[in-house]
Amino acid sequence: MTFKEFYNQDIKKKLIDELKLENLMEAPMPIKIVINVGAGEAVTSKNVIEKIQEQIGLISGQKPVITKARSSISAFKIRKGLPIGVKVTLRGTMMWNFLEKLVKIVIPRLRDFKGLNKSNVDNHGNLNIGFYEQTIFPEIEFDKVDKIRGLEVTVVTNARDYDKGHKLFELLGVPFKKL
Repeated sequence: MTFKEFYNQDIKKKLIDELKLENLMEAPMPIKIVINVGAGEAVTSKNVIEKIQEQIGLISGQKPVITKARSSISAFKIRKGLPIGVKVTLRGTMMWNFLEKLVKIVIPRLRDFKGLNKSNVDNHGNLNIGFYEQTIFPEIEFDKVDKIRGLEVTVVTNARDYDKGHKLFELLGVPFKKL
């Protein structure tokens, strides 16, 4: 059973019962996942962006987009239009596959992991997770990594508030800290 089928058959019904929703379409669900890496070091080194783009492509299974600076910041030696990061947006089947990998493989691989903070879910019901290193993803070979870089993953949902979003992620299997 795929993660999407699991959501449609089991989780949707539980969400409707527990949140006391009137309509099936009111049930919160993930819409997209955005993976983002900021590379401030790209100002001095030219090939950093290509390496990050290759690694994020392996992690997500989709070609990432290079993000460029919107404005110039002289203190950081950044000029408008200079490449400063990489991002990829996953939707549909790719999103569900990545979400399953995130919940079942990546998060359990974190060192000294005791659960995510409940504050990782924002007021709109979206989950934001920051990772200190890209090597926790199984696609990245540690020998080929030139530098440990952090990345952030945002799971955007159609939940309208914190409670609905938190309940969705709890039922999807995202481990939160126990109080």
